[in-house]
Amino acid sequence: MTEQQQTPHKRRKRYSGTHPKHFDEKYKEHNPEKYQDTIQKVISKGSTPAGMHIPICVNEILDFLQIQPGQIGFDATLGYGGHSSQMLKALQGKGHLNSLDVDPIESVKTEKRLRDMGYGEEIFTVWHMNFAEIDTLVEKTGKFDFGMADLGVSSMQIDNPERGFSYKLDGPLDLRLNPEKGVSAAKRLREMDQEELMGMFMENADEPYAKEISQKIISTFRKGQSIDTTTKLREVIEQALYKVPEKERKEAVKKSCQRCFQALRIDVNSEFEVLDAFLSKLPNIMNPGGKVAVLTFHSGEDRLVKHYFKEGKKAGVYSEISEEVIRPSTQECVKNPRARSTKMRWAIRA
Repeated sequence: MTEQQQTPHKRRKRYSGTHPKHFDEKYKEHNPEKYQDTIQKVISKGSTPAGMHIPICVNEILDFLQIQPGQIGFDATLGYGGHSSQMLKALQGKGHLNSLDVDPIESVKTEKRLRDMGYGEEIFTVWHMNFAEIDTLVEKTGKFDFGMADLGVSSMQIDNPERGFSYKLDGPLDLRLNPEKGVSAAKRLREMDQEELMGMFMENADEPYAKEISQKIISTFRKGQSIDTTTKLREVIEQALYKVPEKERKEAVKKSCQRCFQALRIDVNSEFEVLDAFLSKLPNIMNPGGKVAVLTFHSGEDRLVKHYFKEGKKAGVYSEISEEVIRPSTQECVKNPRARSTKMRWAIRA
């Protein structure tokens, strides 16, 4: 009996109607690479195919890094592996790329995807760790010649309602990049008083209705109601903005949902603290002449990167830095609207 005869064919999960409604039934989202025709159609319409992530500023990053075969580098945020795959291609089978990711769910899928592309352990290693701890790798890898960090949330995380990253999809209010550690966004809301909530929304997202939303959250809890799903938080935000003129309310609620979910995600994952730790350790992990690029998607992140690079140049740590931010091209933003808020900065180790 052949192996094919021994292994019974397993049909994918069926669903009623013409389109799957639940995420676990959406077979294309779980294995998008098999559906290239669908991928190209979605991208051509200016959208990101569900279940995958389109890397941003790839050409700009590669033009700056000028990766040479034999060099040692890192990708601090592996994600879907778009940047890593291009850096591996530039190495031409010589050297080594170390890719980090704190997400235990997506990093396993991405590693398999890149292994299937032919990148073995001799040239590519995935480290399941937070990039704030990148200095601990140097003893094992040696210092780096090039590196990058994409600080955006991966589309795969946003598309999966079980992760709780999107106000558009009903799911548990979690928002953790690593759901195995820390506390969920639902629990964090419970832990903070009104002043702390207001400060978080203002500092992490410049939310203009921070006072109204934080008041509504506290009053919801005082009534004995929970805010443990993405839908419930969206409804609370809608209720908090009831005084906004009706013709403006829909857009105001949408923007406030985006900002509040972002603020919560930053808080739950200690993103500013993680970035601060990474930037402070960066000079000590780079070889002389080593190049590093960072992509940010939030003004607070960009300010932090700008500060560290500027102070580093003053101290003689960096020989050169980007004086102005580099943005994705207009063409890229049309193809991938999620690229619009991206800012890239770079530095070269002295």
